[in-house]
Amino acid sequence: MVYGHGEKPRHISLPSLEFAAVLRKGGLNQLIEIEVTDGSRELVIPKDLQRDPLRDEIVHADLLIVRRGEKITTDVVVHWTGEVEKGGLVVHEVDSLSIEAEATRIPESIEVSLEGLAVGSQRTAAEVQVPSGVTLLTDPDTVLASVTIPRAEAAAEETEEAETEGEASSAE
Repeated sequence: MVYGHGEKPRHISLPSLEFAAVLRKGGLNQLIEIEVTDGSRELVIPKDLQRDPLRDEIVHADLLIVRRGEKITTDVVVHWTGEVEKGGLVVHEVDSLSIEAEATRIPESIEVSLEGLAVGSQRTAAEVQVPSGVTLLTDPDTVLASVTIPRAEAAAEETEEAETEGEASSAE
């Protein structure tokens, strides 16, 4: 279905393999120029996809009409870079960020560095650097990733602490 800009929603049919290939190559923020039933061409961006759960085929897509220069709100995938402090385990809380950008300048992803992040610390949306012309809409206090101690190591440390406390109290 194609909708937007006050136009009546129109149901269209697209070649499923070609449409899926375009989305695989360019992602969900891919601008697509399609020919609609009356022969006119529209610039659209996918807003919602419904897939067949067994065959993983796209069975329905909502396509939003956009105009060049128009700002739109969409979600962009987070691309993680950098290494955290040795021994730390990264827990990704968020995999995409909500942004506002010009329809023709939506970034494929937003890079978030975890370089040198210490155990017990976290990276929030407020610390993200977005490209020029992009406005971050995600709440600045949103935790994107945190660094913890792996469970096996944490359990071993707790056991060692309990044994040390037990030895200390028996020595008294």
